[in-house]
Amino acid sequence: MPAAEARLARETTRRRTAVTREQVETVAARALGTFGIVFGAQALPLALAQSTGLRPGAGVALVAVLYGSILAVALAAATKVAVRSAALVFAVLYAGAILAWPLIVVDLEVVADSPPWLYFLCTVATTAAVVALPTMWAVAYTVLVPAMYGVVRLLPAGGGASVSLAILDAVYALILGAVVLIIVTMLRNAARAVDVAQEAALERYESAVRQHASELERAKVDALVHDSVLTTLLSAAAANAPDEQALAARMARDAVRRLDQAGVGWPQTGDRVGLPHLVRRLRAALATFAVAFTVRVVNTGGVEIPVEAADALSTAAVQAMVNSMQHAEDGERVVRREVRVRGIRTGGCAIEIADTGVGFDVEQIPAERLGVRVSIIERMANAGGAARIDSAVGRGTTVTLLWPAGVEADR
Repeated sequence: MPAAEARLARETTRRRTAVTREQVETVAARALGTFGIVFGAQALPLALAQSTGLRPGAGVALVAVLYGSILAVALAAATKVAVRSAALVFAVLYAGAILAWPLIVVDLEVVADSPPWLYFLCTVATTAAVVALPTMWAVAYTVLVPAMYGVVRLLPAGGGASVSLAILDAVYALILGAVVLIIVTMLRNAARAVDVAQEAALERYESAVRQHASELERAKVDALVHDSVLTTLLSAAAANAPDEQALAARMARDAVRRLDQAGVGWPQTGDRVGLPHLVRRLRAALATFAVAFTVRVVNTGGVEIPVEAADALSTAAVQAMVNSMQHAEDGERVVRREVRVRGIRTGGCAIEIADTGVGFDVEQIPAERLGVRVSIIERMANAGGAARIDSAVGRGTTVTLLWPAGVEADR
């Protein structure tokens, strides 16, 4: 078992440095914000120059709307707040600007020598679609928007370019958008694989804990059989005198009593265990982690819960701790982590896993994130309990596990 615990500790350390979906989304969003500002600055002089050839007020409004949405994307990426919403707004506004361009150009001379300035933001728009939309919708946007620009480029309002030049511009924008789409999709798939591997590692840990407990119990029973039962049988076989027979009888009664006690002490499905047993399991898991958690235990004496509930609470708590180790740090702050185990009356339990990390928007958890939806929320629900996640960006996270469900409201 020490070797297994060492392997688990190494796996936990590796998981802390692996690519996660949150990291992928953060990198993609910040790249979008950065390149949006860079490409926007590159196109700004041309945008101001061409705005004089548009309908009165249209040029200024177009520049204000698109550049304002670029700044909103950059701000959202920096603060990790409403990133997808800001990216989606920009993608929609850009597509609308492409469609509106032929309708607002009144002086064709402004586009005679250079393409519409919107071209320089095409890759920014396709990247925004990749960040904001599911893969299939992002693919459609990445293909359609460059094609729309190619059509506009053929029109007099788009410079009246030749077919070959319009196709070349559209294909170039399509290639850039496709490269971004492929890279982000590959990283997202890698992050999804990390989630699956994490879930498998937790299952292996739970199996190892069960196997270790079973081996300890078997060793205990084997020692009991050897020390008590076999000795009693040998003594009974050799007993000839009345006092020897009486001694063998007492030894037999003592052996039976000890066997009964051993049977009661081995938790089986349907049995109940005390909360100290659950606390020991959590401390054993914490001993394998590379990050320290403060453990607080309140009112656990005399509280018993079913084995199935203890298993669900233990596994969900370990998952919450792993999530904290993976996602709570941003490299700038010192994160404090705490595990609080509290008994409620004589048959209920509440476990809180809290940290002071970066936090997140609970509503933005992707559906494929197994660590939260499956390993915590669904696991507790299947065991008759409940899980509550309280978090906000910049304000840390607290995961509360309850068994049975609603126990806090009933106390």
